[in-house]
Amino acid sequence: MPAHDMRTERTSAEQLGNGTVRAIDGKKCIFYDGYWIRYYDVSQSAFRDKKTLIDQLTKRVFHHTEPGINTPGSRLEEARAAYEQQQEPARKRVNAGMLAGALLNRATDIFTKVVELEEAGIRITPQNELLKECGHYFLEALELGKSVRHYSGEEGLDELWGEPFRAFTLSVEQFYEGRYLKVAQTMSEIDLIRQQIIAIFSPYAGFERLPQLVNAFCDAARAECETLRGDLAIFAVWPEFVATGDELAGFRPASPEKLSAEQRLLRDESVRLIRDGKNLLQWVASARVPMPKSTRDYIALLAAHETEIRQAYPRIRG
Repeated sequence: MPAHDMRTERTSAEQLGNGTVRAIDGKKCIFYDGYWIRYYDVSQSAFRDKKTLIDQLTKRVFHHTEPGINTPGSRLEEARAAYEQQQEPARKRVNAGMLAGALLNRATDIFTKVVELEEAGIRITPQNELLKECGHYFLEALELGKSVRHYSGEEGLDELWGEPFRAFTLSVEQFYEGRYLKVAQTMSEIDLIRQQIIAIFSPYAGFERLPQLVNAFCDAARAECETLRGDLAIFAVWPEFVATGDELAGFRPASPEKLSAEQRLLRDESVRLIRDGKNLLQWVASARVPMPKSTRDYIALLAAHETEIRQAYPRIRG
């Protein structure tokens, strides 16, 4: 069933505990915080499994954050020196991001070498100096990563910087438990944005098609945030996500022939806000973590806009 029609399923599942696994419409799902999420079986937490996971998570950090911070681990000392020498706050923030990138890459490089040693038959214990150094770099990258912004220029994504460190310190199974919780929180944020857009614009003439477009894109966004790239389902999920997003971004309210200058300006602002909402939904779904500050700011803009359009737009009669 479409995600926005799963409220009945969620209501009936309120008494279920987190971690319940069940087939929902032919899809194996796991229940977390009111949401059924696509479930993935994970293997035992061998070093090779963790290496692959950490490598994927490191790439994901750089994919979703501002450009220019993917500093090779081999340049760690240069990045650190530049950060320590920089005094101007705006520039120091960027240097912090470049140093965080170098630390993250250095930690991943070390862990890769540890895996190679294990495969060569050399046993590495948790007390090994290489592993201790690796953990230290992951933790320092997490702290400095708080200075880094999402590629949109909006808020930072601390959660993404923390994932490689969590994958390093936890078993693969434990890591995925946390992932399901984050996906549930992400779905909740998608639904909150969905509800706000529909509640504000749907009462007005000209916006009759908007709820259908918003629901279609939000359903696709929820499917996107729960689906791993290696899953065959991505070949259906991703085109749906892109196509429904394009349809929502292209929405224009049907307008009567004559509009006042004020109404035209407000209609243009409504279209811009709807497009901004589409972009925010896309960022949240792709990152698979909430963006609470951006969401709060967007909802505040919607509320202010509603006050302006309440008298200017004709409401749908009946």
